[in-house]
Order: sequence, then C-alpha cells, then structure tokens
Amino acid sequence: MSSEALCRTVVLNEISCIRRMPRHTVFGRLLLKRTHLLSFENPQSDSRPQTSEPQTPLALAADSFPPISPPVSKANENPVWNGWDVLLIAALTLGVLFIVQLAVVLAARRFTYPHQSWVDVAQKPVLALVSELIAYAVIAIYMILLLEVKYHARFWPAIRWNWPGLGGVSLVGIGVLMLGFDLLGRFLPMPKTTPFDQFFDRPLDAYLTAVFAITLGPLMEELFFRGFLYPVLVRRMGAFWGIVLTALPFGAMHYLQYRSWSAVLIIVLVGVVLTTIRAVTKSVGSSFLAHVGYNGTLMVLAAIATDGFKHMDKAGTLLF
Repeated sequence: MSSEALCRTVVLNEISCIRRMPRHTVFGRLLLKRTHLLSFENPQSDSRPQTSEPQTPLALAADSFPPISPPVSKANENPVWNGWDVLLIAALTLGVLFIVQLAVVLAARRFTYPHQSWVDVAQKPVLALVSELIAYAVIAIYMILLLEVKYHARFWPAIRWNWPGLGGVSLVGIGVLMLGFDLLGRFLPMPKTTPFDQFFDRPLDAYLTAVFAITLGPLMEELFFRGFLYPVLVRRMGAFWGIVLTALPFGAMHYLQYRSWSAVLIIVLVGVVLTTIRAVTKSVGSSFLAHVGYNGTLMVLAAIATDGFKHMDKAGTLLF
C-alpha cells in the first residue's frame, strides 16, 4: 500500500470515529467542525450521496452569504400599520363622534334640558366637550388595540412617543414662538365671528375649553397626525411630502371651527412646524409639547385680555 493510500485510510477512519461521538458535548462539536474541514480537504471522505448535477458557482455564492434584508426608508420610518389602518381610524373617529354626540344630546334633552329645543341643546359647548371626551376615549382604546393586538407591538414605542424629558421645555417655547403665524391674521381676510366663539360665551365653558385645548385635544391630534399618518406618508413619499401632506388635513380639519380658509392657512403652517419637530426629533411627545405650548399661550393671552373670559369682545383676533 502506498503512503498516500495509507494516509487516506487513516483520515477516513478518524472521521468515522468522530461522527459517532455525541454532538451535544463541546468536545464533540469541536471535533465535528474539524471533520467538516477534513471533508473539505478530502472530498472522498464526504459520506453524503453525490448528485449527478454539480453545484454551480452561483449556488455556492448564494449559500455563502446571509439573506439580504429589505431596504429601510430614507427617513427611517417603517411603521407596522399601513395606510388603510389610518383611513379606518379617521372614518371611525367621524362615526363615533357623530353617534356619541347624538346620544349625549338626546340624553341631555330628556333629563337636563327638557324645555329647550333640539337645536339649542345641540349647541351647548359643554355637551360638545363631553361628546369629544367620550369619543376620543373610544378612539384611543381602538388605537392601542390595533397595535398591541393586531400587530403585537407596544403602543408607545411603535408610534415613537419618545418623551423628551427636561428638554421638552424648549419645545414648549417653540410652540409659543409659533404665535408669530397669528400675525398673518392682520393681513388676511379674517371673519369677525366664528362658530368657535360660542365656546367662550360663558366663563365656565371657556375654562373647560381651555383645559381641553391643552390636554386631550392636542394629545389625540398628535397621536393621529404625527403618530399614525406621518410615518405612513414618509415611508411612501419621503420626508418633505410627509410633512406637507400631514399638515394639510391637520389644518383643513379646523375649518368647521372657524369657517375661514385664512384661519386654516395659519393652522396649516402650525402643522408644518409640528410635523417638522416630529421628523427631526423622532418623537411624537416633542410635537405634543410644542402643540401644548401654542394652544396654551393662546388660551392664557385670551384669558388675560378678557379679564378671565368675562369680556370676550376684548379678545380681538387672539382666537382668530
């Protein structure tokens, strides 16, 4: 027997012994790894059946590299939900608001204001605020269930709440600076009266409206527009159009409050700033604080100018 044949026989015997060893031990795994190396160096030692078709270089290359992950959006926004989910939230919000407001007005007409007309009862600001409170609670529960039950994602991290901490004080300051947009009202055709004025006819209604304007109101608007809508738009169209197309419906939503496209233009500009904050900071909590700063400053200035909401004729254009 030649020396080459003798070496091959020794190698094959060693491989056969190693492969019979238990693989669950560390030593067994190390020896098994050595076996693969020996098999690579000695193709005849591989006990697997050989196919008639040789493996192509392309197949070898495919086995040598890990699978390529899908590309990530340039703006680093890849929400687990999609555009249809956002449209469903919007439609559900409108439907729930209508049903809840109708139920509240019917209950108030029956038990609290039995001698007043339906129109008068429906126009009471406190009932509108109660209806919005109930409807927003229902929508908030739906948002949470959508992410945590359907998509198995934690709600606050998924929408990128990312509370800014002490740095949020500067964001409130940005909200205050956004009052500069209101100066445009002096150069645009603004209405003398708006449907929103009725929320300030009485001091109690005005204070309730002010509290709502710096708490639940901006919270739900930020959750929907900057939390759900903006990431979907960015993923599909990029950051620029995501900011623009988020600000436009945000402003248009307020048309019924003011019945003025000039007021809508100002709110669209505010929406651009809020969405830009969300884009830069990757934080819905940051845009919420700026939103609170803007609304809160408006409410404080209006309260000061009207002696605690007692003389709303002095408010001028503070509330459009």
